[in-house]
Amino acid sequence: MLGVLPLFHVFAMTTVMNAGLSWGAEIVLLPRFAPPQLLAALRRRRPTLFPGVPTLFKAILDHGATACDLASVRACISGGAPLPLEIKRAFEQASGCVLVEGYGLTEASPVCFCNPVHGENRAGTIGLPLPGVEAEIRDLDDPGRKVPPGERGELVLRGPNVMRGYWQRPAETAAVTTPDGWLRTGDVGIMDHDGYVTLVDRIKDLIICSGYNVYPRTVEEALYAHPDIAAATVLGMPDSYRGESVAAFVQLRPGATLTVTALQTFLRERLSPVELPRLIEIRAELPRTAVGKLSRKELRDELRHRAPVAPP
Repeated sequence: MLGVLPLFHVFAMTTVMNAGLSWGAEIVLLPRFAPPQLLAALRRRRPTLFPGVPTLFKAILDHGATACDLASVRACISGGAPLPLEIKRAFEQASGCVLVEGYGLTEASPVCFCNPVHGENRAGTIGLPLPGVEAEIRDLDDPGRKVPPGERGELVLRGPNVMRGYWQRPAETAAVTTPDGWLRTGDVGIMDHDGYVTLVDRIKDLIICSGYNVYPRTVEEALYAHPDIAAATVLGMPDSYRGESVAAFVQLRPGATLTVTALQTFLRERLSPVELPRLIEIRAELPRTAVGKLSRKELRDELRHRAPVAPP
């Protein structure tokens, strides 16, 4: 088991430490994520399992990892953040291994969904509920009503892994649970007829632009389709005319010379007019959490102190 994620994070604690110990696996621990050190560990220790976050898999590709470097890896599990399709396809092509996306949250101990490693791995989905976990998609305006397959709504969960509540915080507990005992995840998703779930985005990250719903993940997927993009974070910003507009912050691959104008032209072919970012900034680095996933918090705070975008 390759352990490059920090064990104090619930995803790493579960998939690296707890799973590794329960299986009797050798855990190859690295003190932090540094691509040269990681590639050296892959060549030297030849791990077979590799949990990571999407930005980590993308960074490995951008630093020149080859099929030879990744030859020992049988399966990679991606969590902590949505896995863009372009990263999944590029990593599987370069490594020859299976990269599956899972899903969980601290309130559910924490893993709830995963694509099968030896079954049907449906790209773009978080897979199927783990044994014992029940999942439904509920109406966004009426959490008591289940919506049929193919319709968008809030993902709710029930099972032995779900918390009883937040310690001595009944109001906060009531806000995230339904009267019939389901945990409200705050994630918008679609369940197909086979039970596979596709997450659209976080409810709180939804951008409402001129009355239209814009999901950051849709814009991020379009950005990752460009070969020069190493990382992308999309969020809403104040707009005096539309209420909110789309803002995109991107980090380029080493040596890339992509301009904002060229990127805008690229996006026009992939996004609707309401989804097109009104602000695109290219930065040397983007904010990340301790586990390495991209963070919107710092950028949201920064945009909050900027003047609203003026009408066109």
